[in-house]
Order: sequence, then C-alpha cells, then structure tokens
Amino acid sequence: MSASPSLSVIIPTYNESKNISILLERLKTALAGLSYELIVVDDNSPDRTWEVVERMALEDERVQVIRRFEERGLSSAVLTGMSAARGRALAVMDADLQHDESILPDLARAILAENYDAAIGSRAAEGGDYGEWSKSRLLMSRAAALAARIMLPIRISDPMSGYFVISREVYHDTADEINPRGFKILLEFVGRARNLKIKEIGYSFRNRLHGETKLSPSVVRNFFVALYDLRFGKIMPPSFILYGLVGLSGVLVNLLGFRLGEAAGLPHVVTGLSPRLDPIYLAAPFGYQLAIISNYVLNNWITFWEKRHRGWGNLKAFLMFEYISLFGLLVHTAVFQLLHINGFPGGFLAEEWRQTLNIGLATIVAMVSNYYLNISFTWGRR
Repeated sequence: MSASPSLSVIIPTYNESKNISILLERLKTALAGLSYELIVVDDNSPDRTWEVVERMALEDERVQVIRRFEERGLSSAVLTGMSAARGRALAVMDADLQHDESILPDLARAILAENYDAAIGSRAAEGGDYGEWSKSRLLMSRAAALAARIMLPIRISDPMSGYFVISREVYHDTADEINPRGFKILLEFVGRARNLKIKEIGYSFRNRLHGETKLSPSVVRNFFVALYDLRFGKIMPPSFILYGLVGLSGVLVNLLGFRLGEAAGLPHVVTGLSPRLDPIYLAAPFGYQLAIISNYVLNNWITFWEKRHRGWGNLKAFLMFEYISLFGLLVHTAVFQLLHINGFPGGFLAEEWRQTLNIGLATIVAMVSNYYLNISFTWGRR
C-alpha cells in the first residue's frame, strides 16, 4: 500500500452515475500536486454509480468505492468514508457538480498548513453566492442558517454547507458523538465540537447538470430535529418530543371527531349492565378512532420519517399501532383509577384540580409506554 495521503475526499453518492466520472476527473485536475485519495461511498445506487467508480479505480489507485448494501443516508455515508480514510485532512463534497472543486486545495491548505480545525466552502462568505436559487429557496436557507446560529454556539456564515474539510483530530474527537442520521453532517461536527478554529472560503454554487435534487418535504422536519438533537438531545430524544406533539394533535382530533359524531347523529347505546355505564356515547369511540388514524399517519411521516412504512406495509404497522393505542387506553384508565382511589397525589388539592392532575399523570404514563412499545414494534424492525 502506498504512503498515507495528505487529503482524503469523501463523496457520498446515490444515483449519480452521470456526474461521478466528471467530478472525479475534475478533482484530479484541481488536486494536482497534492497527495490525495478519492473515496466514493455509494448506497447501492440503482443506476450503478458504484460500477462507474469501480472501473475508474482499476486505472487509478487513488480512487476507491465503498458500496453499502444495508445502511442508507448521507451523514452515515460520510462517516463510513471517514472511517476508511487515511488522510490528515478529511474533505466532504457532493457528487452533483454543484460544489466548486477549484477551492478544494485552499480548503485543504487551511487544515494542512494553517492549523485550522475546519475549513468550509461557504455560499454566504465573501466571494460566495447561491447561484440561480429562487427567492423562496434562498429565504429558507438564510432562515435555517439564522436558526442554527441562534440554537447552537456557532458563528459561521453557512452552517448548511455540505462542502467542508476537517482535521483528522476533529473527526477522532467527535466521531462517537455524531448522529449518523443527522440532517447535515457539518452541523453535527461544529455543533458537537467546541472551540474549533474555522476558516470560510466563498464559492459560487452551481446548478445540477444531471439527475434530481435530493431535496424533499422532509428537509424542514429533519433540519429542526437536528437542531433540537444537537442542543437538547442529551436531555430528551427528539423522537419523543415529536411523538408528544403528535399526541397533542390527536387530542384535538379526538374532540373534533366526538363533535362530528354527535352532529352526524351517532346513537347512544343503552347496555342495561349498570347505571354508571348507560348510555355509551358512540361519538366517543368514533373520535378516539379518528385520533388513532391521525396519530399513525403523522408519526409515520414525521416522528419516524427514516423508518416510515410504505404501501401495504402500512396495514400491518397500523394494526400494531391500533393494538398499542388500545393498550395505552387501558393503561391510562388503570393509572387514573389507581390514583383516584388512593387519593394520590395532593390530598390537599380541591377535587377538580386533583382529578385534573390525575388525568395528566395517567396521560404521561400511557404516552411513555406507548412510545416505547411503538419504537420497539411498530417502527422498531425497520
């Protein structure tokens, strides 16, 4: 094996077969005179991006490809590449040709010769721009950058950049803390490391030539989940917060469903079993069932986005969610009765306030039990 290179360039890919060969050739030109390696981490692309890189690797030992069959995601791909890298400086860039490779030597030099901990290709720094972005997309990016600067102890112009170089020492010091499902890997490094010496170099963001953008409706959700995780994740996992917010929305759906059921004239059933049970208002279970449906959909597409079920897989998952929700109802009822019968807590409180407190505690216990059952069974297998 040849001596370790100074620079390792990690390029995560998915369906970039038309771009990757162009990028690798451009990098060879831009990095002439530097000791480097190019590591492509491909998530088993259907367009066989990995195969294009394999052919190039046969002709150039500085090129290698890691084809992943199980794991998915940009951040985890970057970490996979970094774990295999041998360079003193570790660069990350996209394969879609939107990052200007001509500034990469300057980014690397900041680490290798100027003793910076990180160097960032910035669209917002002096000499940089966002290219032909629409006003709405530009506004969203700037708002996201502002939110990151408010939530995290970072002072960089473009925290959303996916183009950067870090030192091997920074990687080793923070790798164990990095969330492999993080929204932006740069945010993970600068958000978890402390007192980094950072240099920003402006560049013009290019338009994509081939393929489709990776932007999706999940971007806003993932961004704010990442910010919360970086700021408060050690206190409480973001998935639990989202689960709780979805649960609160379910309360509103439940109430709305009850009112709709009453408006639709759903009958009251007289059981004859006990005066305390008569009549049963069918509008109540109707509202509860609507809340279960709403909670499943929102949890599947918001709380557990990375593990979401699709197609017919939703049927089995929904039935499991239904069973767990009904179990949660039993837990809620049992905890409330236990607290009510034993007069706990707050015997000194007025009856109305004590019942409200009992309901709140019962709701929390039921929500926590449902949360852990759902992450273990409904969404745990994915």
